[in-house]
Amino acid sequence: QVQLVESGGGFVQAGISLKLSCVASGRAFSAYVMAWLRQAPGKEREFVAGIEYLGTRTAYADTVKGRFTISRLNAKNTVYLQMNSLKSEDTAVYYCAAGRRWDAPATVTNYDYWGQGTQVTVSS
Repeated sequence: QVQLVESGGGFVQAGISLKLSCVASGRAFSAYVMAWLRQAPGKEREFVAGIEYLGTRTAYADTVKGRFTISRLNAKNTVYLQMNSLKSEDTAVYYCAAGRRWDAPATVTNYDYWGQGTQVTVSS
């Protein structure tokens, strides 16, 4: 069992940077693929970024590639999402998720554990 708690969301203007954090409880954090996903009002939940067990491989949605960076610190059971050059279309609830498989990191159903989410609102 893994419990995930996100933090770092907020209300920012377009072009500003924001960094999200997600702390996991439980053992064997490094045994999990970690990801950030988001859900905007009226839209389906979508993949944003994923990172494999030791952090040597990452994956990004095309919409955030070059602007967002995912990283993890296994010693602190924490995964981060650095978001630069934020746009109004990045407005969503951002969820941290954990799963066992890296073969399809962008597949939402790959993830077994989810946090409660943190709201990010970007004003243009």
